[in-house]
Amino acid sequence: MLAAAATGVQVGAAIVASRFAVGEIPPFTLALLRYLIGLACLLPFAVPAWRRWRRAHAAPSSIDLALMAVLGIVQFGVLIALLNWGLQHVAAARAALLFSLFPLFTLLLAAALGHERITPPVLAGVLLSLGGVAVALWPKLREAVPAAGWWGEAAVVGAAGLAALCSVLYRPYLRRYPSLPVSAYAMLAAVGLLAVMAAAEGGHARLGEVSVTAWSAVVFIGISSGAGYFAWLYALSREAATRVTVFQALGPVTAALLGWLLLAEPLGASLAGALALIAAGLALATGAWTAFRQRASVSSSR
Repeated sequence: MLAAAATGVQVGAAIVASRFAVGEIPPFTLALLRYLIGLACLLPFAVPAWRRWRRAHAAPSSIDLALMAVLGIVQFGVLIALLNWGLQHVAAARAALLFSLFPLFTLLLAAALGHERITPPVLAGVLLSLGGVAVALWPKLREAVPAAGWWGEAAVVGAAGLAALCSVLYRPYLRRYPSLPVSAYAMLAAVGLLAVMAAAEGGHARLGEVSVTAWSAVVFIGISSGAGYFAWLYALSREAATRVTVFQALGPVTAALLGWLLLAEPLGASLAGALALIAAGLALATGAWTAFRQRASVSSSR
């Protein structure tokens, strides 16, 4: 649960850090640099972990390797392409709210595949967390100007669906193989596709003009992404996908707080209500509220 929460916070922090770099570095080039740095951070730990695991286990099948590579490409390539395309047509606040459907999609998909049961506390927790995100974004949503048509919205919702799909489909491989090597391998597969996308947008020609501030943001994003991605897979290997992905509701709130501290963005009074809703949602979805009630019941019986 701590790893899942850390991932939610990391996503929000990376969004704010990206604001310092995206004006100078094109989006796919920025994504490529982000995951190249993340991969460089993971490899020194992933390679020894893989060697230790291989001493007692057979090599993965070619099918498993291919499917894990596909999941990495979908998560870091196709998903990012959909998000970036959607953000060209949809206001950022509206896109963030649409993407926050990710935990709900995860719950529905996991239940459809028989991996989880939709219990009232979990469903209520997911919906409360979504409500908290909506409250946090409401002031900006009121100012957003909707783009013509629904293609942008469909792209963002599609990205949320792909994120949910990856969260659910990773679980069998995380039970068979150690989380750290899987993290590095999936990221390596994605880097190949991002390199093609970055070359197509010609971002490499502008890297010589990037400021120190932007490069500092890129380094932070890369290191935090490597650590955050491993924490996410670590959490998925030990907890149900819905209990992990519901913590992504912390991302928009983290971004709002850091935007206020670092970018002088206004912090609305609605944030306190958003934090209360998200805290309640996380408590329900992760079972923390049930555990608290059980402990309270045991204490009172004594």
